[in-house]
Amino acid sequence: MPAIHGLTPLHHSRSPDAAGVVKRMAMISRWTMMPRPDRFARGGAVARTGLARAILASAIWLAAASLSPLAAQQPLRAQEDRPGTPSNPLPQGHPAVGPSPLGQNPVAMPPAAATAAPQVYAPSQGQSVPTGQAPASPAQTSASVSAPTGEAALPEQRILEGATTAGLPHDLSPWGMFMQADVVVKAVMIGLAFASLATWTVWLAKSIEIAAAKRRVRRSLGGLIAARSLDEAEDRLRSAQLGKDVVAALVQAAKQEDDVSADLPADGIKERASASLSRIEARAGRLMTRGTGLLATIGATAPFVGLFGTVWGIMNSFIGIARSNTTNLAVVAPGIAEALLATAIGLVAAIPAVIIYNVFARSITGYRALLADAGTEVMRHLSRDLDRRAAAPHRRKPSLFAAAE
Repeated sequence: MPAIHGLTPLHHSRSPDAAGVVKRMAMISRWTMMPRPDRFARGGAVARTGLARAILASAIWLAAASLSPLAAQQPLRAQEDRPGTPSNPLPQGHPAVGPSPLGQNPVAMPPAAATAAPQVYAPSQGQSVPTGQAPASPAQTSASVSAPTGEAALPEQRILEGATTAGLPHDLSPWGMFMQADVVVKAVMIGLAFASLATWTVWLAKSIEIAAAKRRVRRSLGGLIAARSLDEAEDRLRSAQLGKDVVAALVQAAKQEDDVSADLPADGIKERASASLSRIEARAGRLMTRGTGLLATIGATAPFVGLFGTVWGIMNSFIGIARSNTTNLAVVAPGIAEALLATAIGLVAAIPAVIIYNVFARSITGYRALLADAGTEVMRHLSRDLDRRAAAPHRRKPSLFAAAE
């Protein structure tokens, strides 16, 4: 396109503005509408050419109207991209506001701290700094900005330190955790401690009792086997100072039934004597199991009692977590340790109780077996005496009542 007089082509303009674009478009439109000498000579062709130029001028006007907003924004963008040029210069004499303390992230500062931050003004040319007020340096400005954030973080840090100090017991030993535990957990621990003490007390007492009873039964059984009749067996037991022993009671019960039923058939005597001996054996075994029921109860219930203390302690730990608004392990761990201590004490009470109960059950079973052997030996002597009496019908053994008379 040839250059027009007084008009610079658009592609040579480096930073066109809106007024320049409109001016150039107006000059182009006037040039297109300018009359030429050869128009009248050419007739209809000139008219068609004028119409085409009018349409071209209208299109240029529409293009200029659409490009004017973009041309108006380009100088502003050029100034923003140019380093060292202020985007919004203030007139001379107007105080300049210092840089924002928050930079590009105004959300990082709490509202209270943002409102309380001081504004720093830089004096313009010709103005003097007031006496006693020195302009704030960038370091002071950054310090004043960071101070409210640190002060806002201090209360949270103090809360965490207070919660940590309050949650930690003075002593992490079992005794220290017991002293720091809740009242319910303390009651559970004390009860389980007494249960453990009762377990070991029963173990000591019953061990001595069962051992002594077995020893007496073995001695009595030896004398009973060596005897040849009930009378001789009774004498042997009396001489061995076992008159109050269970085996001595068996011998006395058999002799009493024989004396009372001396004139009755032998089969009835044996049956009644066997019933009496079985009841004596059952009573002796029942007396020997006395105290073992406590061991069974402790072994069955102590773990659950300890579990109750654990659940209660963990519940209190969760309540402490909710109150302190922190999940710090230093706050949570002591309460959970106190709760688990209750379960540990329950297991310490239950495991020995179960073991000792099983040991006593086997020992009592052996004791009952010895009593059964003694009862069998007594019935053997009674049967022998009855057979001897049947072999000598004319010889009648005097009863105890007759001997007493």
